[in-house]
Amino acid sequence: MNIELIQLIDKVLNSKGQSLSKANEYMWWSPFITHHKPKLQVNIQTGKWHCWVSNQGGHNLFQLLKRVGAGRQDYQTLSKLLGETTFYNNDKNTPGNVDIKLPDEFKSLSEPHISIIKDHAILFLKKRGITEEDILRYNLGYCTEGPYQNRIIVPSYDEHGKLNYFVGRDFYASTLKYKNPPIPKDVIGFDLYVNWSLPIILVEGVFDAMSVKSNSIPLFGKTILPKLYKKIVEKKVKDIFIILDSDAFDDAIQMTEKFVNEGINVNFVKLDGQDPNDLGYKKMITKINNSLPMDFKQIMEMKLYGKKLLAN
Repeated sequence: MNIELIQLIDKVLNSKGQSLSKANEYMWWSPFITHHKPKLQVNIQTGKWHCWVSNQGGHNLFQLLKRVGAGRQDYQTLSKLLGETTFYNNDKNTPGNVDIKLPDEFKSLSEPHISIIKDHAILFLKKRGITEEDILRYNLGYCTEGPYQNRIIVPSYDEHGKLNYFVGRDFYASTLKYKNPPIPKDVIGFDLYVNWSLPIILVEGVFDAMSVKSNSIPLFGKTILPKLYKKIVEKKVKDIFIILDSDAFDDAIQMTEKFVNEGINVNFVKLDGQDPNDLGYKKMITKINNSLPMDFKQIMEMKLYGKKLLAN
């Protein structure tokens, strides 16, 4: 496994790793700086990495792949090499994380195995505009038995590549559409894929986020929870687009007011009774481009006249 892992890092960094005297430690040319010597040190056992010139570093290899803009296939290869569905080596010293793992019965939808249930799951996703690329990017899977039987599993990973939540969506018209793990939802959905220097898009659910694609974060509900709000402020995000269903109008206005008070530019996206997943990527981009910039005057008018204002 170590040889294959080294070969993957060679490919991603476009350089040849050099073994150090210390076990499992290797040096690569750093992609973050120009230097006449290899300065990126990686421990292939723990996944920790550090550039000795730029001082950039991380706790695992998934984070390194993210920082260098690796392709989706590279993420998939790394996951297979590590033999984990959690995308990381458990580190109990990592603060603020709840222990969580994917269901034992989890099967990746990108794996080449034959199953009628898998075919039904993929058909369900295609009808919702989810592509094969999305399946690979988000590590989508399904279960054929156990507590999440006949459900598509949508994992969410934090910025370090650690699983922080997952959603179980029924694809056989069950009375219970969603079944999620019994842990708090106060996490940052799809954090691994977020570029905080760009405008972010807030949506209700994971399928909405996958439909919008562009730097979107699922709220796992209709309100913004403390961890996400705190990170948006700390990262000094300049622009936010809020896309919530019409029944979450009051929540959206409350959220908008909070961000405007922080000096963040907020745009309110009108859905006209539909949701992002129904509209699809192209129509959603059009709606985002035609969104309504919000200020204190707009917020007051929204509070006074409510949804009638959006109908105009």
